[in-house]
Amino acid sequence: MNSTPEADWLNLLIGLLQGAQLQLLRVLDALGLAQHVHGQPAWPWARRLSGENLLIDLGQARSLAWTLVFVAMAVLALLLALFWRRPRFYFLALVPMLLIAAPWPEAHVVLVRATPASFQSSPTGFTAASIARGRGLYEQNCVACHGADGKGEGPLAASLAVWPPNLSGPLLWRRADGDLLWRILHGTRAAPQGGNITMPGFAGKLDEADAWALIDYMKALGAGQSLRALGSWPQPIGLPDMVVRCGAQPPRPLASWRGQRVRIVAGDAMPTEDPRLMTVLLVQPSSPASTMAAADCVAESAAAWEALALIAGTDRLAGVQLIADRDGWLRARGEPGKAGWSDDDLICRSERATGAASDVAAPPADGLGALIARMDAEPVRFVKGGFIH
Repeated sequence: MNSTPEADWLNLLIGLLQGAQLQLLRVLDALGLAQHVHGQPAWPWARRLSGENLLIDLGQARSLAWTLVFVAMAVLALLLALFWRRPRFYFLALVPMLLIAAPWPEAHVVLVRATPASFQSSPTGFTAASIARGRGLYEQNCVACHGADGKGEGPLAASLAVWPPNLSGPLLWRRADGDLLWRILHGTRAAPQGGNITMPGFAGKLDEADAWALIDYMKALGAGQSLRALGSWPQPIGLPDMVVRCGAQPPRPLASWRGQRVRIVAGDAMPTEDPRLMTVLLVQPSSPASTMAAADCVAESAAAWEALALIAGTDRLAGVQLIADRDGWLRARGEPGKAGWSDDDLICRSERATGAASDVAAPPADGLGALIARMDAEPVRFVKGGFIH
């Protein structure tokens, strides 16, 4: 989930690859050279650069990084040859030498299969309303094969040529969101060309808005199932957006507080306000007015209650507290009735801290302070489908 300190250069490399491809697509779109599919510019090639493979194979990542350095030096030599005439021959001779000396990485590691939607992003913003909409679509179209829990054990799973994937495992999280959209609408095959159909496309039944809602729901479902099985979120999950009302101010989306830590408290027990957190009381529409009056900021939403119960992996959300960091990632969960916070409540952790004690110190009496300090010291550096989030 998070990068180690030694891999900061890798985050930079992956970010550069992502940014270069996105900018290239935008330039093609601005020039009218990119087609549009599902409302967004389509990637025109069958391959794209993979950030996730580089995260797995550090040797190939180093080779690519050095190759980019050698290529940059070759480009510099060409520019010098254009503007510096007397030693032009030496600079021109240096160009092929640099390209030959570059430690070119293996193409099958750096380049992966792409879809026209590979670089498309969800317009939903990962909202509670979108997750609730996706639940209904999932029950109508996906449960028979993928199962109600998303583990791929639906009633029709055994009759399929290929067993459906476990949506609570890492596969869903490794795919770019745009690739997931493409597979939902256009199906998948065992091989890129002419292979057996392993999942039918739903473009005849669903539009792209439906598919994006399905993706939001599958993310929430996968997070909750992982939490049930492992006691943690091995892959980061964002705090779903919802409408919040604070006093007499106009309602505003929760995402407008991005950059602040947010605590969601489900139910009627409102904890003491803390200046280090923006606290929101989450209630269902049937809650009494006196409950909502006790809180400064309230989210009154059945869809938000349902979405957070799904992500928290529980059927009894009342009393649960969830903390999101400044970037909107859910990081900690407080159990109902538990007094105070501890390091065990941090259930979205960095790889560096897994299985080891945190090096972030805080006064023992302030468990919440220690939790916040650790969240700030170990920010999420999540690579999904090769893209840093």
